[in-house]
Amino acid sequence: MIRLGRLITRAARHSGHLPALTCGDTTLTWRDVESRVWRVARALRDHGVGTDDRVAFLGVNSHRYFEMYYAPSRIGAISVPLNFRLAQAELVQTLEDCTPVILMTDALHYETALALKAAVPSIRQLVWADNSPAPDGLQSYDDWAAGSGDVDDGAGIDALGSRNDETAIIFYTGGTTGRGKGVMLSHTNLFVNSSGAVSVYGFQPRETQMLSGPMFHLGSGSRVFSAALLCSHTIVVPKFDAVDAMQAIEKHAIASIQLVPTMLAMLLKHPQFSRFDLSSLRLVTYGAATMPPELLRSALATLPKVKFVQAYGMTEASPVVTVLTSDQHSPTSTKLDTVGTPMPYAEVRIADENDDDVPTGTTGQILARGPNVMIGYWNQPETTANALRGGWYHTGDAGFLDEDGFLHIAGRTAEMIISGGENIYPVEIEKALCQHPAVAEAAVIGVPDPHWGDTVHAVVVTKAGCKVTLEDLVAHCRPLIAGYKCPRGLTVWPDALPLTNVGKMDKKTMRAAVLAAHP
Repeated sequence: MIRLGRLITRAARHSGHLPALTCGDTTLTWRDVESRVWRVARALRDHGVGTDDRVAFLGVNSHRYFEMYYAPSRIGAISVPLNFRLAQAELVQTLEDCTPVILMTDALHYETALALKAAVPSIRQLVWADNSPAPDGLQSYDDWAAGSGDVDDGAGIDALGSRNDETAIIFYTGGTTGRGKGVMLSHTNLFVNSSGAVSVYGFQPRETQMLSGPMFHLGSGSRVFSAALLCSHTIVVPKFDAVDAMQAIEKHAIASIQLVPTMLAMLLKHPQFSRFDLSSLRLVTYGAATMPPELLRSALATLPKVKFVQAYGMTEASPVVTVLTSDQHSPTSTKLDTVGTPMPYAEVRIADENDDDVPTGTTGQILARGPNVMIGYWNQPETTANALRGGWYHTGDAGFLDEDGFLHIAGRTAEMIISGGENIYPVEIEKALCQHPAVAEAAVIGVPDPHWGDTVHAVVVTKAGCKVTLEDLVAHCRPLIAGYKCPRGLTVWPDALPLTNVGKMDKKTMRAAVLAAHP
């Protein structure tokens, strides 16, 4: 029987005296964490939380957030991490969908939490999850965690739910349009992903890792489970800041960190980069967005003793589907433009619009299956059935498999540009554009054309002091990609490219701006 809460008990039994979590001035051993998780689970039960009830958390990263990945599931309830970057209306929509009975909040988001409680009838109680004293009338998470009893009191905690396929956590995915989807992930889903990642990533037991990405994303949150598996020491950083991150690496001798490409660029390009001792760093894992080739080459050259591992996946896959391992990250590797091969537990195939397999090297939709794939979307049976039709998860991503079985990403199928009857995927063009010495960031969108149907339009941010023209970019791209894929239009964006509330390129905003400027 796979129960995520038992990972905490196992860690406490074998490494109870070792540090498990450090957040600011707070350090907890694995035995501390086990006791706190049990006590919070018991308090939730005593306050009327039952099997399959939802408990939501609104706040920045903290040791409490780490614990809340485990505590509700110990009584068969479900955790719901909330994206604090969402607008209040979006949070209301999310909470109206999952109807939590308890909402935990830190001080930074307390006013928002009050408004959410007033707007969402299912929320019976707010719980204060912060270092500062709780406002009058609010229960305190830390009071719950300091309650009596260290282990299961025999009243059935952690035994109320007994199915491996029951939902442990719901993560809400976001986009630029439409209703958010609550991805239901089971104990098995999350355990399979975490245990599979240990050997493939090259994690080592009891070493120190940094968790700085937002914990409302599973890309960061999955490290909560691998930490318990390996009895690691996790340094929790409330929000990513380049200087704070480098100070933490130096102070705590951090061996492993997880970054998105933007974070890595912020570290490497920071003017104080050389001031910090980063010699403890052994492993950098990255994902969530395409890594510009220039940035990856710079990272490999700047940190030659560090191993790099790239992951491709999505929340619906718990989240990893394929990995480009450290041995494929040498400067001479021919696979740096891929996202690697499937995880041991995952199957991947490429299909056409009829879900039939396409030949090797042909672009189509990426389909995946395995015990890591979600149960489904909360309260959306039709969307679930469509996404999981035929027993395969339809990712909505376009890509192809090469002759060695490595997966190449071409972009989102919804972003595909059809120009003159040719299917064009933005990612390969964006990669080519980012290789131009004057380009710092690049995005590609399709714009309507009366003759071609759509044409390729580049949106770029230039490096400081640099200028670039459409003719420059076309001349640069022609040796790298087919002529029909080269941009026919150019917009130089004045600042960093806009992002959605989940940190992905906001191509809807870019497209609207381009069309407004060139009706």
